[in-house]
Amino acid sequence: MTDGPTPPGRGAFARFWGAAAISSFGTAVTAVAMPVLVVQVLGATPFEVGIVNAAQFLPYAVVGLVAGVYADRWRRRPLLVWASIGRALSLGAIVVLWLLGALEMWMLVVALLAFGTFAVFGFAATQSLLPRLVPRSRLVHANARLDQTDAAAQTLGPAVGGGLVGLLGAPVAIAIDAVSYLVEAALSASIPVEEPRSERRSRDLRAEVRDGLRWTYRHPTLAPLAWSTHVWFLANGAAMTLLSLIALRSLGFSAFWFGVLLAVFGVASLVGATAAPRTGERIGTGRTVVLARAAYPAAWLIVLTAPAFGDALVFVALALLGLAAGIENANEMGIWQGLTPDELLGRTNATRRSVNRTAAAVGALLAGLLAGLVGEWPVLVAVILVFAAAALVARLSPVWSGGNDS
Repeated sequence: MTDGPTPPGRGAFARFWGAAAISSFGTAVTAVAMPVLVVQVLGATPFEVGIVNAAQFLPYAVVGLVAGVYADRWRRRPLLVWASIGRALSLGAIVVLWLLGALEMWMLVVALLAFGTFAVFGFAATQSLLPRLVPRSRLVHANARLDQTDAAAQTLGPAVGGGLVGLLGAPVAIAIDAVSYLVEAALSASIPVEEPRSERRSRDLRAEVRDGLRWTYRHPTLAPLAWSTHVWFLANGAAMTLLSLIALRSLGFSAFWFGVLLAVFGVASLVGATAAPRTGERIGTGRTVVLARAAYPAAWLIVLTAPAFGDALVFVALALLGLAAGIENANEMGIWQGLTPDELLGRTNATRRSVNRTAAAVGALLAGLLAGLVGEWPVLVAVILVFAAAALVARLSPVWSGGNDS
């Protein structure tokens, strides 16, 4: 495995971090605004809610593997800039259509498909650029710093988003996210990083895709981690579809309290991200990922009991989910970035994310369809079992005893 290029220094990471922070705040606002727009403003059916959630993930199945190839072929900073601009325009189109009184469900889906396509390239560039900005020995700490910022944004953003939705409407809140992507693009363009142009030689797209697939699914540690994560995304895509239906319809949460619910998740994520590096150092990155992943079925089981024991349990469950997510993500990303050579980072990240988001799209569609047929609560029982399976796959693999320490 190659060690990769020498990082340029703290200033480059600071700008990268600042761009991510601004974007995270806008995204946290939209996390409240989009479900409210779909469920309450447009009056979507459960299946339509699933379609809207899936639309953001479907492009990963279509262009995900190709995006990884080009994230390794092209310089990653310009790719990140243009991906941010594209996401801003996609969200901006939703706002303009609403202002014109022309927004319909199919238009929203088209805009989100465009948003997801730009996101595929953006995330491939983001995760592959980070190892050029910090030493590999500091990747868990750098990822934890990003997670802390994202969690802080998720804490404040939903509360602000809920207030904006109540005062001005969901599309106005989405406009804030569009602006945040433009600011992210400007900051990303200013990151001082050396990215040599790739050599002009003949390329074999299929061979490059195969290299990414081979590294992802033949590595003794990364392969089971990838499969565990795919199963987790299937469950999470379904769970997040169910959450909006359960909270906004079954339990009757207002936009404000739905925002508070997501803010609780953000606070807990911040705590988890702060503890992530030390937890990984004390018990190992692999064990940290497995134990955090085991918390998800427990948390959704708590949601399942809310109708019998009180709506407050949903807030307890979201706090546990946030804590697990904060602790897990930095350690998991540290494993992937630490074990993967720089020249394969784009393809490996995109391969994993492509399958992850495809699984999330399938989960969202299935949850919406089944919830319309049998109701949200029976579907949630099945989702809990899938979360448990994801944790079990990781526990029975080399991930438990190794991680990036192996």
